[in-house]
Amino acid sequence: MKSQARVVVIGGGIAGCSTLYHLTQEGWSDVVLVERDELTSGTTWHSAAQVTNFGMSQVMIGLKSHSIKLYKELAADIDYPVGYNYGDGGIRLANTQAHMDGYAHFTSLAKGMGVEFEVLDAQECARRHPLISTENLMGGLWDPTDGHIDPAQLCQALARRARAAGAEVYRFTSVTDLTQHADDSWTVHTDKGDIRAEIVVNACGYRVNEVGAMMGVEHPVASMEHQYFITEDMPGVVEAGHRIPLLRCPISDYYSRQEKNGLLVGFYEQDCKTWGMDGIDPKFSNDLCPDDLDRVMDVLEGAIARMPALAEVGIKQVVNGPITYTIDGTPLVGPIPGKRNAFCIIGLRAGLGEGGGHGWLLAQQIVHGEACYDTWALDPRRFTGHATQELTSLYAIQDYQNEFRFHLPHEHRSAGRPAKTTPLTPILEQAGAHFTVVNGWERSDYFKPTSEFVEDYGYRFTQVHEVVATEVAQVQNHVGLAEVNGFNRIEITGSGARDWLDYMICSRVPRKIGKVGLGYLLNEYGNVKAEATIANLPDGRIWYGSAAAAEFHDMDWLRQYLPKDGSVELRSLTNDHTILVLAGPKSRAVLSACARGDWSAPGFPWLSVREARIGHAPAIVMSVSFSGELAYEIHVPNASLFAAYSALMQAGAAHDIGHFGARAVDSMRMEKGYLHWKSDLITEFDPYETGLDRFVCQDKDFLGKSGLVARGGKKRRQLRMLEIDATYASPQASDSLYAGGELVGSVTSAEWGHRTDKNIAYAFLQPDIIEGLTVDIIGKPYTAKVLNGPVYDPDNSRVKT
Repeated sequence: MKSQARVVVIGGGIAGCSTLYHLTQEGWSDVVLVERDELTSGTTWHSAAQVTNFGMSQVMIGLKSHSIKLYKELAADIDYPVGYNYGDGGIRLANTQAHMDGYAHFTSLAKGMGVEFEVLDAQECARRHPLISTENLMGGLWDPTDGHIDPAQLCQALARRARAAGAEVYRFTSVTDLTQHADDSWTVHTDKGDIRAEIVVNACGYRVNEVGAMMGVEHPVASMEHQYFITEDMPGVVEAGHRIPLLRCPISDYYSRQEKNGLLVGFYEQDCKTWGMDGIDPKFSNDLCPDDLDRVMDVLEGAIARMPALAEVGIKQVVNGPITYTIDGTPLVGPIPGKRNAFCIIGLRAGLGEGGGHGWLLAQQIVHGEACYDTWALDPRRFTGHATQELTSLYAIQDYQNEFRFHLPHEHRSAGRPAKTTPLTPILEQAGAHFTVVNGWERSDYFKPTSEFVEDYGYRFTQVHEVVATEVAQVQNHVGLAEVNGFNRIEITGSGARDWLDYMICSRVPRKIGKVGLGYLLNEYGNVKAEATIANLPDGRIWYGSAAAAEFHDMDWLRQYLPKDGSVELRSLTNDHTILVLAGPKSRAVLSACARGDWSAPGFPWLSVREARIGHAPAIVMSVSFSGELAYEIHVPNASLFAAYSALMQAGAAHDIGHFGARAVDSMRMEKGYLHWKSDLITEFDPYETGLDRFVCQDKDFLGKSGLVARGGKKRRQLRMLEIDATYASPQASDSLYAGGELVGSVTSAEWGHRTDKNIAYAFLQPDIIEGLTVDIIGKPYTAKVLNGPVYDPDNSRVKT
């Protein structure tokens, strides 16, 4: 066994084998895979192995398309062909209008990645799948590429090709410990000897946290028992004359595919069961859990109602094995938070279908630092310190029970809530707040007009549309107060702090004490990595603020480039402080009534920051606005949060103060042209393509400058602001845009602008396209007009008043 390698991949299922193979495809041959048993002996071997092109985001569609292309190539290998039933077709059923609207959206989303889906009515579903009933059925979504593959053959084929390219695979070799050294390299200790590696990859399936513990890491991954059975031969299958399409049913929580002349039928029962929470038997390998069909009888009844032929056939085999889930159901593929030279590819609940793509994206990140797509949807750092296995198990149960019922826009389900709160959470709840979830934080989404108010979630405007309009009017005409909890906040100090941060951003760090600026961080290729508010405080302190979801992401990025001489120090204040946003034309009067000092426009102009007391509560106050109205961000230690809130509400009573939530903010920021991190600001495009030209200082050095200059100003896409000619719904992220019948771009974010009465969207378009645009909204085209700039207060007079 080798004693040194560039990369050691731990785990020999689809995740590990795909990563190993794709590392060799990216040009790295000094890589090894270590597996405690035989390849595929964990979850992979008992997988139902369905391979669909369906995904909830364009990134997921892209990686599944890569998987399908790779699997077709492997199936055609004359020397080692893999059994792959490609193109059987698959139907996802629906019995609600909201789900049918969702399928129309996913069809538009997929077109942006070159994938064609089709929305079917109930009768067409039955024509294509002769075993189903149309009772209580509205229709479905057709994926013509759907199929299934042989798990063991697939992994062996990937390992075979990796070996041929120089990789090595060590089976029956257990990892016993991991040691990280001062230079960030690792020693992988095994029962066959040690391997010194630059980089380690955790690809350990349901044993992910056993290896995680060796790094001092707890991964938000939990396992669920999952059962399927294989039927005896069925006359309807034999008589169909073609392979029966795959079926996924959110109505009755089951799926099916053809298995020889019968069906494989799998269940997502409500009485589901976690697995391995109290430890996993070391001998559990290539093994299954005891059968428990009684637990799935209610789901089986629904399956029989949809496919009556199931009632007439016997069961040939039952499989009950563990599958892994993350908190949001999407895998964790990328850097391990807080660790250097450590990556993971875990939580692949549909591993066989998309594992080829996951390994492809991870190999790109390892070798090149970034992948061809922005991978935030998969990034392990999208979850932070609240993401324990216990919390994950609650979400896993909920996701398991709703496997084929996707989240509707703005829908946040009840499992695991609340995870993170502030002292104001119960106060705001009493005031009528309906909460959304941002990185685990309960944040006010909107304020219900009555205690009985319930939103009907969907892709069209709901009854919340008018509620948000009222909140926006409150901020526009009077004054509103909102809590923005979880905002990422890093205090930067040290003798080298200012010059170092000036190198990290492509704009300039404010030099004058008491000033605030906006900064953009680029990656080595010159593309947008992060956005930060930079506040220059007294005593040499700089506050770096960014989106709540960026807490781990930004800290890892900044630490990666810290000077080795200790001249810069970083301290996270994210979980110690909360922002109260006071916004509206009367906000200055409210602030002046409860805080000493000169808060006039000349005394505290736009983009200023100072320390103050709100009542008696200590605070950092910034004159910045994400709404486009005169506004103040008031950063308060959580211990004093209720005191500051009470002082503001008391002072605001004379000025008709009210509450507003996140949806009102989103409506207002769209009108102002303000962008959202990981919606409009992504690593696939540079600041010029994103419309951030004014933030690029070419007369100084900054991280990513050489990559940006090397591109020579050539634009792949251009972010545009659009007005949409539709009044009943806004586009959804990734809806496709066309010009002259040709696909020219995708929506990044959209919302109704209540102050301007415009339906607004942002989209990355081909740079020369500005006319003749249409956008898909729930299956219909609507005119999209390119706007030249913000449609509300373009000269910023309101924020400066």
